Amino acid sequence: MPELPEVQTTVNGLKTKVLNRTFVDVWSDWKKLIKKPDNFQQFEKEIKNKQIIKIYRRAKNIIINLSDNYSLLIHQKMTGHLLVGNWQLEGNQPAQTEKWIPVDKKSALNDSYNKFLHVIFFLDDGQMLALSDVRKFAKIELWRTDELLNSKGFKNLGPEPLEKSFSFEKFKQALLWKNSPLPKLRRGAIKQILMIPEVIAGIGNIYASEALWHAKIHPAKNTQNLKNNELKALYKSIQKVLTLGIELGGDSFSDYRNINGEKGKFNNQRKVYKRENQICLRCKKETICRIVIATRGTFYCPSCQKL
Repeated sequence: MPELPEVQTTVNGLKTKVLNRTFVDVWSDWKKLIKKPDNFQQFEKEIKNKQIIKIYRRAKNIIINLSDNYSLLIHQKMTGHLLVGNWQLEGNQPAQTEKWIPVDKKSALNDSYNKFLHVIFFLDDGQMLALSDVRKFAKIELWRTDELLNSKGFKNLGPEPLEKSFSFEKFKQALLWKNSPLPKLRRGAIKQILMIPEVIAGIGNIYASEALWHAKIHPAKNTQNLKNNELKALYKSIQKVLTLGIELGGDSFSDYRNINGEKGKFNNQRKVYKRENQICLRCKKETICRIVIATRGTFYCPSCQKL
């Protein structure tokens, strides 16, 4: 699943390509991806002639503020990613088997992971904004902006870990449940806690594993047993790996691609994630182990990260 760095990379790219553009039409061969409104014809009607005013990220959500107090929320889920370019229909096919191919056959949009186009927005400058999603788990919602900002799911999201206001004290407060509206969710292994969006927004499986390795903390250690020096190390490592992830355009070991269809380069910087049975790059003594925490594969070094 695209995490904070991948979503932020997408947002940064969208800002350079589609900001201030206007939607003129929309196509889909899998209308179930449109969750709000649940009627595609209504969605099509409401999205037309809306101008893109602002684009930003909240947790793993892409928010596109539109004219007339509308906002488009896009969550890429497991295998979805947004692309900007130009496509054309391949041959004369029935509507239910329409296949879009890039006009520029030499571009990265021809990557096999970029060919599962299920929603395409047509813009006023001739560009297209497309959602590619092999598993069709992504979601697109059109909200009134004020309703989105006041929705329970949006308001309950935790703090953003890369904002200047996210101090070490705020990190501890979020992690140790002080004044938390959802305390029961936060009791358990630190790896699991880091991935709860109501605790800290945007951290997923990859960057949680990486941050814990950098901080030398075992992923199964109970959050309540972390010492202050461990919390400080974790606070710094979270910011380090997320910042590096953005600088390198995200991680593309699987499906994720940026808006140009290109792979991110964080793959080359991963220290533990998906490195099971490979030697630890720090201690050079032990091989990386894999365990399951809260149904998610978790990677750590048994020498560097003792329980």
